[in-house]
Amino acid sequence: MKFRLCALCVLCASVVSAFALDREAFTFINYDLSVRIEPEQQRLGVRGKLTLRNDSPTPQKIAVLQISSSLDWRSIKSAGKPLQFVSQSYTSDIDHTGALSEAIVTLPEAVAPKSTVDLEIAYEGVIVLDATRLTQIGTPEAAANSTDWDQITPKFTAVRGTGYVAWYPIATEAADIADPANLFETVGRWKERGSSSIMHLQVAVSSNDEADKPELLVNATTCPTAHEVQNQFIADCTYRSLAEISPAFVIANYEVIDRTGITVHFLSGHDSSATTYAEAAEKVLPLIAEWFGTPRTKAQTADLADPNAAPFESGPLLLTSLATTDPKLAGLVAAHQLTHAAFSSPRPWINEGLAHFAQALYLEHQSGRQAALNYMGLHRSSFSAIDGDRAKQTTVPRSERETSQSLVNTHDEQLYRSKAMCVWWMLRDIIGDQALKKAIASYRPDQDKEPSYMPRLIQAQTQKDLEWFFDDWVYRDHGLPDFKVASAFTRNTLPVTVDNPGAAGAEVPLTVKFAGGEITKRLLVRGNSNRAIRIEVPKQPEEVIVNDGSVPESDTTNNVFKMASSDAAK
Repeated sequence: MKFRLCALCVLCASVVSAFALDREAFTFINYDLSVRIEPEQQRLGVRGKLTLRNDSPTPQKIAVLQISSSLDWRSIKSAGKPLQFVSQSYTSDIDHTGALSEAIVTLPEAVAPKSTVDLEIAYEGVIVLDATRLTQIGTPEAAANSTDWDQITPKFTAVRGTGYVAWYPIATEAADIADPANLFETVGRWKERGSSSIMHLQVAVSSNDEADKPELLVNATTCPTAHEVQNQFIADCTYRSLAEISPAFVIANYEVIDRTGITVHFLSGHDSSATTYAEAAEKVLPLIAEWFGTPRTKAQTADLADPNAAPFESGPLLLTSLATTDPKLAGLVAAHQLTHAAFSSPRPWINEGLAHFAQALYLEHQSGRQAALNYMGLHRSSFSAIDGDRAKQTTVPRSERETSQSLVNTHDEQLYRSKAMCVWWMLRDIIGDQALKKAIASYRPDQDKEPSYMPRLIQAQTQKDLEWFFDDWVYRDHGLPDFKVASAFTRNTLPVTVDNPGAAGAEVPLTVKFAGGEITKRLLVRGNSNRAIRIEVPKQPEEVIVNDGSVPESDTTNNVFKMASSDAAK
């Protein structure tokens, strides 16, 4: 009876302890890992060291280390001495298997806030095709496998990092892929904590076949070409920030096209599509260099074995199927990739927003402004719906919601990619090409320590007061404007009043159309207000249009004001 009571007490204590775990107390500030990959066995083995910093407000005696559920912990030490740890399965969709192998480690002593602890670790296991997290929520198996395509195999290997496969240790709260916002937020918090994290990585790939010499690609900040040592291909790589690049590696028998600014690695039979992509990248490179500078590193594109595989991009490396390449889309994709090779920022709204903005620039360069506006219009619907849903939320105070969902804080990809693209386009329309180019050229990632850094660089290039813009669109989420021509009357000059009941303001184009022509003026209309303007027109106006699609708004059905026939006759 005593034994059962003791066992029950131990079990209860364990449950309480598990619920009390602060999984995100420690930040992994340094990785020094030696990774051995055995394609024939589909295995991965890792030995190395971690440095953890306690970023919680209280001393921590317990640390949590998580890896994919297909991997097993072998040892965890501190100063050469084994540490006690409990390994358990932890359900989380931050890994493709839908679960993590979690080690709950008892440290030698409590680590004070902002203090660090060094751990020596060892783990190993297999990485096979596994789309469990998607199939269990009803995704068809074929589509799931083409989304979660990560695996190690004798013929082709491609493995992505956090958010796909936890092949290096992490520590996060559970993520649920059924709620994409929750998954984005969990991955986003991890990346934010890793903004100053450094990873030193030595990757060794075994190869016993003299005729089979696979190529190893690692998307690190610096990673010299792999060299061969005793039937192994070895690459020594460094990641300077895990916020900007999610560590990934690819191994395949690639052929290579090497061009200015980009190297394309393609599988046998895909040479035509690879050439198409390489040529498209060459053509778009001058535009990207004009806006973002000469690429700091060469862009790398690697072919995926599954022709239906979802593309993946991290830093200058793009993984995508080159089975077929649409020449019309190749330049659009290359513009995004080359922007990342030329410019980087730890802030997603800057890093991804500018890469998407570059795509709009490319379309404008190829086919005119309307083509760029049409492209942005395809993106607007996604984040417009998000803004609409969030406006209905009542459980979170409005001020708190505006701050957490702002571009500087959001972890939602639709916002820091698509909405940010529109923000950069609006800034360009307000201050002009040259001013924005100068602001981008003066940006230094290592100096970006606070949210106002980039806005200050932009403000320095213009005499216009932009504080209202950054407050409405960057620092806070004020939703979207809603422009409407409230009135317009024909006089010697045309007086027009524009209403904006939305909470966000914008400088918006206002176009008056008449027989044989049109005149466009720009008008700043703040949130929850209206503005009037007089426009001289040479002929009787027929209609007034507010917004040409360059400013995202909540309702575009009320942008056209038809002049009444009685007005036109006056």
